[in-house]
Amino acid sequence: MPSAAKKLAIVPKDEPKPAPVVEVEPAVRPEELRLLEALLFAAGEPLDETTLGKRLPEGANVKQALAQLQAEYATRGVNLVKIGRKWTFRTAGDLSWLLTKETIETRKLSRAAIETLAIVAYHQPVTRAEVEEIRGVVAAAGTLDVLLKTGWIRPRGRRKAPGRPITYGTTEAFLSHFGLEEVADLPGLDELKGAGLMEGSLPAGFAVPIPSDDSTLRDDEDPLEPGDLDLGLAPPPGQSEK
Repeated sequence: MPSAAKKLAIVPKDEPKPAPVVEVEPAVRPEELRLLEALLFAAGEPLDETTLGKRLPEGANVKQALAQLQAEYATRGVNLVKIGRKWTFRTAGDLSWLLTKETIETRKLSRAAIETLAIVAYHQPVTRAEVEEIRGVVAAAGTLDVLLKTGWIRPRGRRKAPGRPITYGTTEAFLSHFGLEEVADLPGLDELKGAGLMEGSLPAGFAVPIPSDDSTLRDDEDPLEPGDLDLGLAPPPGQSEK
């Protein structure tokens, strides 16, 4: 009797079962961050912490929330930046070329205007006569007016001195244009030397003053007078700078 042929059965190897998908609950984002985003995106100008704090839930830590939001946006196309004492969203610096307009017209300031702006920035509050004394020449007619029109300087008050001259200081527009958080970020003597802007021998005891744009009037300053409003020297009522 012929032997029966053996049949080999091929048994498929068990395929590994996929690991079960574990659903991770997304971290709950603090509500104050969403509110800050909405307020800052909708605002037409930078907002200070006091204004933002009034719109947040009671007990919310505005400084901490802003720092957290700033960290979240640090690597995005839009960054949260502080300008002076206010906050705003700005296009990330490395992407600014995307928004560059080829039709931008650059108006160059005169040497006198640049020197005057530097003196106001470093020596504020300063009067016209003090600017002329530091520069060593009489200020050209209209130099301060040009800087006032750019919005980079502003009248602060009046010096408690004969004639009660106007004192000048820098503005938030100055900080924004030059990419400064505060005026104290202006370069000091060592930085100016390193950039080649201070060459040759300097007088003994020469120093670059530490600038401050504190809006609080000094002991030797009086507030601007109501009549200064007619000259366009003081901000309108209710819009004074903080």
